[in-house]
Amino acid sequence: MQEPILIVDDDEAFGLVVQRALTRRGFSVVLCHSLTAAEAACAQQVFFKAIVDLKIAQDSGLRLIRLLKAANPAMAIIMLTGYSSISTAVEAIKLGALNYFCKPIEIDDVLKAFADSYVPSEDLVSISAPSFSVPSLERVEWEHIQKALQDCQGNISAAARLLGMHRRTLQRKLFKRPVAR
Repeated sequence: MQEPILIVDDDEAFGLVVQRALTRRGFSVVLCHSLTAAEAACAQQVFFKAIVDLKIAQDSGLRLIRLLKAANPAMAIIMLTGYSSISTAVEAIKLGALNYFCKPIEIDDVLKAFADSYVPSEDLVSISAPSFSVPSLERVEWEHIQKALQDCQGNISAAARLLGMHRRTLQRKLFKRPVAR
């Protein structure tokens, strides 16, 4: 088994998928669905890698990055989100996240980001700022529509009013498949 990875995501199904994918690749994984559970896990075990969701129930993954970095400054943290924005990406990187990815993501991309974070000691002088992927405008629109629909408990008419568009227009947009990135 390789070193343990902490996963913090309130979406239980997504967390289980990531946990299974990492376990199949030989990693030991601790899955938490809240900030308090993550803090408790860090009190029991030392983690050097973490995958953190931006929005964890009513809490913020940005707050968790601060807590994780305070517990272990050497921890490599990848932030995932279904609601990406440039401001949260910049904030996550400033707080110490290695990278910021939009969901859904291939687990190999996450592992590559962790692998790319290894810097031999003689190369410490030439470290550049970490990169993050910015979603396309179409992807951001689709995610915004999904968030509005979720906030309206699936009511298309209410979501259309919230978004300021006609119900039929919203239905046409929902019928389209989401853009990958």
